[in-house]
Amino acid sequence: MTKSLKWRFLLTGLVLLGGVAFLLPTLTDRLPDWWKKYMPADKVLLGLDLQGGIHLILEVEVKKALESTVERTIEDIKEELRKKDIFYDRIEREGESRIRIDGLSSSDRDRFESLLSEQYGNLKLYSSEEGERGIQYVLGLTDRDARDIQEKSVDQALETIRNRIDQYGVSEPTIQRQSDNRILVQLPGVKDPDRAMKLIGQTAVLEFKIVDDEHSLDEALRGNVPAGSEVLYQRIYDPETNRTKKIPMLIKKRTLMTGDVISEARVEMSRQFNQPHVAIRFNPRGSRLFDQIAEENVGKRLAIILDNNIYSAPVIRQNRYGGSAVIEGDFSMEEAHDLAIVLRAGSLPAPVRIAEKRAVGPSLGSDSIRQGLISTLVGGFLVVVFMALYYRTAGIVADVSLILNLLLIMASLALFRATLTLPGVAGIVLTLGMAVDANVLIYERIREELRVGKTLRAAVDAGYKRATLTILDSNITTLIAAVVLFQFGTGPVKGFAVTLSIGVFWSVILAIFFTREIFDYLILVRRVKTLAV
Repeated sequence: MTKSLKWRFLLTGLVLLGGVAFLLPTLTDRLPDWWKKYMPADKVLLGLDLQGGIHLILEVEVKKALESTVERTIEDIKEELRKKDIFYDRIEREGESRIRIDGLSSSDRDRFESLLSEQYGNLKLYSSEEGERGIQYVLGLTDRDARDIQEKSVDQALETIRNRIDQYGVSEPTIQRQSDNRILVQLPGVKDPDRAMKLIGQTAVLEFKIVDDEHSLDEALRGNVPAGSEVLYQRIYDPETNRTKKIPMLIKKRTLMTGDVISEARVEMSRQFNQPHVAIRFNPRGSRLFDQIAEENVGKRLAIILDNNIYSAPVIRQNRYGGSAVIEGDFSMEEAHDLAIVLRAGSLPAPVRIAEKRAVGPSLGSDSIRQGLISTLVGGFLVVVFMALYYRTAGIVADVSLILNLLLIMASLALFRATLTLPGVAGIVLTLGMAVDANVLIYERIREELRVGKTLRAAVDAGYKRATLTILDSNITTLIAAVVLFQFGTGPVKGFAVTLSIGVFWSVILAIFFTREIFDYLILVRRVKTLAV
């Protein structure tokens, strides 16, 4: 055996051993601990159509994002007017994107308009009218700004949902924008769809507000809610009655801090009651802000509110907290874990509505797997039989190459953590047919050379030399088409493109190099003079 042939066999052997190593975790779970520690342990991932899961179409309520932006602007304007002693009757939102301010004094007109130009240049002045009760201003966002806010709210919702799902632990989810305000989410293998949907759709607006102990809660419950305050509820589970109690609290509307300053959120167990709680840490800005709030409100209760639900309202007992806090509540471990996820991933900019929901059961997935395997085996068997009967010895070499091609395709899926879908199975079946095409081109060239009287070695050399360019040309064009399908296609099309691309790559490598090694071995080492082709 020549030195060159030895190195080629060694390289081929290493590639095949690597393929077996990457595929073995998919074939069996009975692997020793040392294998999981030092060797590849990733399995071939199955898509939604093969292992079941949930398919969601989420609709972002972009108008709510616009309204929330305007409401925050209103609160900012109120705070600035209070600081500058500029009096008014009322400020309220008008429609989706406009703000109406009533009762401004004529003497404050210049100062107010100066404030608008300095700090709220993004607001457009639609009208200003002077009446009996003062000046009325109508401000608002421009149409362009409103569209930008709506567009960004969908993009932000997409990233937030992706972060939550990544932390939830779903393998190879599909998350992509489908239209102006719709997002497609596919979660393969999810066993608890209700929990997943709750986690995805939770708005998770975390706010810190002061409890209003200066006014009567009873009066507020009777309908006499003081200006600047609101009634919210804390839900507490009572194990004796197996019911959740709603405890009302009078809360000041002004938000002192929001969840965008949180840098970390994790589940911990309280030492005193052995109950799970969520420990949060603030970024540097949040740490300074939290300490400022604590210093100004020592002795008061600080309500920690998530989506208008009070989780806890501890008393502020010190003016420095070192950038950390704890959210306590009657949590189960699962609820605390999900709360930590949404806090780490951030809040949704607007509520998300489930426009379409489909669950793919495991029975459908099993049927798809079985039928896909049957189609692959039947198609492969027919190709193997045809090649062996038509090309005899050379056909058997092509059949071995075909089997190795299938092994390397599956190993590559495990290596790159690509997802195998039902269209991907179709891509494998197509690849099995295309894989022998290169061999057919080579063998027909060899036959032509043998007919003109060349020796076997000369015919093999000429056959591979003349067929290689044709093989590369046809497979490269197929590969380009597969790449385009992957780039611009949706989930099912991408699954087809992935397996087709991988299959084309390995079929070319095996046809040009592996089968040539076998022929060189038979001719140079075994000294075969004639070969059935």
